[in-house]
Amino acid sequence: MLSPYWQLVLDQSLIVTIGALGLSIIYGFTGQFSLGHAAFYGIGAYTAGAISKTLGHGSLLWFLIALVAGSLVAGLIALLIGLPILRLRSDYLGIATLGFGIIVKVGMDNANKVLPVLGGATGMSGLTKVANFEIIFLFFLAAILLVRNLIYSKYGRAFTSIREDEIAADAMGIDTTRYKTMAFVLGCALAGLAGSLYAHRYPFLHPSSFDFLKSFDFLLIVVLGGLGSLSGTIVTAVAWAFLLEGLRFVLGEQFIDFRGVIYALILIITILMRPQGLFSGKELLFMKPPKLKNTVPGEEGSHAGLGN
Repeated sequence: MLSPYWQLVLDQSLIVTIGALGLSIIYGFTGQFSLGHAAFYGIGAYTAGAISKTLGHGSLLWFLIALVAGSLVAGLIALLIGLPILRLRSDYLGIATLGFGIIVKVGMDNANKVLPVLGGATGMSGLTKVANFEIIFLFFLAAILLVRNLIYSKYGRAFTSIREDEIAADAMGIDTTRYKTMAFVLGCALAGLAGSLYAHRYPFLHPSSFDFLKSFDFLLIVVLGGLGSLSGTIVTAVAWAFLLEGLRFVLGEQFIDFRGVIYALILIITILMRPQGLFSGKELLFMKPPKLKNTVPGEEGSHAGLGN
């Protein structure tokens, strides 16, 4: 039903959604303002791409190993930098993650001096397109299931309490540093998984694909969809990928010049007309929180102890 071009766009939208779900954990549910999400997206892509190019050569087994490695490396680096910077709050955390993203971008530009296979500023080419729609869609569903179950678990409730009031959460006995680090590592690992899939769907990686504006893409998706709404993140991520391709088709080469202006206009209009986001924290269908069992008034559940 779709031409090869729009199949690529659809696959890209699913990959972007996986990465956006990671930022939704970090910012949407835990309230950690991160501007370096594209750096972990790129780390996962380059890690998986290097493994597949040097060892995989189209092997499905090495493809899976590369996906795991890309996710783990992104998560490990997130843990190493998260321990010191997650003690910062609000704008300071955003500035720190922005600085890390710039460092990673410069590192990618000069990576060929350390590992020639990474390509440096000229990019990494010759990658094997192992991932197809079926594989990407499978990981897309798995990511949604993982994040949905996480958010409605005790860990997700701790994340949300930190977002609402970190001082109150700390006073109630929640180890805020531990949970913030957990959310940051999981979110960045999902970004690494998305990058790993990207490296196996498109035959060329370039550092410019993982710069600050790419982080802004993820941030816009989470904000436009509504903070604390998985449904909003998913719908907005898919729509955003198709919107960008539509604008690229209409504007042609001028799209690169006007991209920043378009992003800013969309963000300003949304903040003025619907500051709570398109879904304003609401969920659809399967993404809705599980219903709690109601007890009959006047009756005690089986967990009640022996009263006086």
